[in-house]
Amino acid sequence: MVQVTPNLHFNGQCKQAIQLYREAFGAQVKTLLCESDADPNDWVATEDTKDLIYHCEMFIGGQRIILSDSADLQAEIRNHTMSLVITFDSSEEVKSAFSRLSDGCTIVHPMQSTTYSSCFVSLIDRFGMRWELMTEQTEQ
Repeated sequence: MVQVTPNLHFNGQCKQAIQLYREAFGAQVKTLLCESDADPNDWVATEDTKDLIYHCEMFIGGQRIILSDSADLQAEIRNHTMSLVITFDSSEEVKSAFSRLSDGCTIVHPMQSTTYSSCFVSLIDRFGMRWELMTEQTEQ
């Protein structure tokens, strides 16, 4: 089943935003990874970034929202502080969607396996929309 999830990007203030959303909406955090928690094969934290949020999944009511601190200054400069995450059941579905979106796109993060996804790619399509295509960590 394909799922669509809003993904909010922050400039080093993700922890504060998480706390605010907990207080304001009763949001429940399911997953919280700092950059230092990432597998070094997909992300290497520096001393300055180790405490930034790498990946957070929270629920407001029944809606999943993903949040992170943006390490991609180019995307931030272009005001891409929100993306839509499309979660697929298989890497083949991710690759198929990516191949359709890739014409004229800008790659934000190339396709790879990450700490939280067995197949992940982030791009800005030719219309200026930021998409993050992924599977969950384990293929089904």
